[in-house]
Amino acid sequence: MGGMKKTFLGLDESKFGPWDFVILSIPLEMTTSYGEGTKMGPKACIDASYQVELFDPILPADLPNGVKIHTAEPWNSEAPTLRSQLDSITDYVSPWIDKSIFPLILGGEHGILLPIIELIGESMIRDLSKLTIVQIDAHADLRNTLNGEKFSHGTVIRRIYELGIGKVIQIGVRGISREENEFIKSHDNIETWFARDLLSLSEDNKWKDMIENIGRLEGNIWLTFDCDGLDGKIVPTTGTSFPGGISYWGAVEIIEKLFESKKRNIIGADINEIVPSEEGTLTEFSAALIATKILSCYTNYTNENTKYT
Repeated sequence: MGGMKKTFLGLDESKFGPWDFVILSIPLEMTTSYGEGTKMGPKACIDASYQVELFDPILPADLPNGVKIHTAEPWNSEAPTLRSQLDSITDYVSPWIDKSIFPLILGGEHGILLPIIELIGESMIRDLSKLTIVQIDAHADLRNTLNGEKFSHGTVIRRIYELGIGKVIQIGVRGISREENEFIKSHDNIETWFARDLLSLSEDNKWKDMIENIGRLEGNIWLTFDCDGLDGKIVPTTGTSFPGGISYWGAVEIIEKLFESKKRNIIGADINEIVPSEEGTLTEFSAALIATKILSCYTNYTNENTKYT
């Protein structure tokens, strides 16, 4: 193949639009606080996707199932500061935030999400109080600063919340600071489903309640999927791998439930903190599977008459 660009799932893609679904790679890595390697994650995820089956039992035909997909050239920036790098992400994503195409963004550290939501507030959904963020994550990411940085991967949901987001639903959180715990308790529009409550073997297990709650959501939704939300056994090399997380099948159930109702407009998604391994490909393969499930659900459930308000 030489220097040929790889496409997601190895699918043949038209060079010209209009497209329905775009894969955007943002290999940002500037504020990692533990494991490193997120800058290599998007490419590794696309490489791993070549091993993913195109069959999904929810679909009448193999992927792409009639959907026109485009794998965009990766983001790249030599901007000197973190904030200027985030601004360059806005420039990179801007052509794809136009309501007619579903963006799936591969990262890179979780901080990539802030400029994306800022852009959505400027161009797609003018009133961000009409947007719900569904966050699968081991961490709340609600610190005001992390290691002195306001725009860190560990502060991204706090910065997004400050934009006036209508609601944040967090699933799988199990690494949390006292500051974040107090912030959650003091804000009614932050709903956190802790991993211990979701995955407990006791009769008080909250998984069914969480799934039913997702089923009641309405309106515009952005899905942000931090790989460490999954159990550490299946993402062993993500930046802050953490035991006791969501299983792969649990993630599948959440994604399918999110997409299945026409009362919800899933406007885009990101999968972040993908860190490839030198020993194997489990983390990036897990990320590729999640990305493929999002694509499958988009092709199967998306309402062609979706309206953004």
